Amino acid sequence: MRPRAVVAGGAGFIGYTFVSRLLQEDFDVVIVDNLATGTRHNVNELLCEDRCEFYERDICEPVEISGPIDYVVNLACPASPVDFSRIPVEIMRTCSEGTYHLLELALHKGAEFLQASTSEVYGDPEVHPQREDYTGNVNISGPRAVYDEGKRYAEVLTLTYHRTLDVPVHIARIFNTYGPRMRPDDGRVVSNFCVQALTGQPLTVYGDGNQTRCFCYVEDLTEGLFRFMTSQYTGPFNIGSPEEITMNELAQRVLEVTGSSSAIEQRPLLHPDDPKRRRPAVERVNEALGWQPVTDLTTGLRQTLAWFAQAVEE
Repeated sequence: MRPRAVVAGGAGFIGYTFVSRLLQEDFDVVIVDNLATGTRHNVNELLCEDRCEFYERDICEPVEISGPIDYVVNLACPASPVDFSRIPVEIMRTCSEGTYHLLELALHKGAEFLQASTSEVYGDPEVHPQREDYTGNVNISGPRAVYDEGKRYAEVLTLTYHRTLDVPVHIARIFNTYGPRMRPDDGRVVSNFCVQALTGQPLTVYGDGNQTRCFCYVEDLTEGLFRFMTSQYTGPFNIGSPEEITMNELAQRVLEVTGSSSAIEQRPLLHPDDPKRRRPAVERVNEALGWQPVTDLTTGLRQTLAWFAQAVEE
């Protein structure tokens, strides 16, 4: 019998690639998504009569799935900065009530649970690179807190089910990820730069552009998530690229790959709590799972830009 996984958020950017990987690994998959940021188009490309089902549901309500379940995967939560001010209450409910309902499903089905956490739990870090034992520097009253604190709560809830109810869990702290099927309007720096370069608009760099991030291609990320989900490790594990780049350098790289003549335009910071530096320490996940990203940034950007070029035309 094939293993069966429930993937909340499976219609989204990372969710689509992760579900695709599960299907390649001969899993049966149930996608649960309210399509707040995921798309029906992604779902339609994944559905197959006897291998992949779709339930259009909000995980802030109890989740009931018939039949045996081996894994419950929580990828459900809007993660773009534009969403922090657009739907802040929904984000907090998804992280709290949504995680609770999925953990209850895993508990009653005897399933393993994979929680997608985030590098945002470290806030604007005072330690560099960020190791999993670093407790972070989060402004709990800032506009980003709905996501930062929501994910921190979700981690605690997940570990509490593990410690007190013996639910086998895996907590992945995902760092900046990019690739095909990102929303063109999601407000993240890679999608912003790609769309702007392709349409001849200025590339908007917020602040002085010396903030750093590390960008992991989505297929590399989902390889790490799959290895982690099917391992005996609880984590948390950082999963991301250790290659650090400034926003100014990223803008130049996008211009080089596209051949665009767009200018670079500096604007004031949108969020005062925007982390100045971010880079994951990945020794733990590398040692435990033998995982590391293999797609270099230029190659990944070419593949991402090909996707955006098609999306812009449509």
